[in-house]
Amino acid sequence: MDVVVYTSAWCRDCRAAKRFLESHGIAYREIDIETTPGAADEVFRRVGKHAIPQFVIDGEWVQPYRPSRGFLYAEMRERFGLSTVREA
Repeated sequence: MDVVVYTSAWCRDCRAAKRFLESHGIAYREIDIETTPGAADEVFRRVGKHAIPQFVIDGEWVQPYRPSRGFLYAEMRERFGLSTVREA
């Protein structure tokens, strides 16, 4: 499985997303929208808004959080085929 995470250092939801992946041993490549030229524009082009974190899972763009709900733990566990709750 190829997982890319679009993030930024100031983003609390991004930190939660990375903790989720790390706690489940899911390898990922991180793209910081603040330090990677064109990354913020790519997010906007793909999802129609400047919203991070964004996962790209085997080429499919997935927003792993919702405003006022935070990180979508149950949905992401299902998406990754995980059954154990091990959130940090």
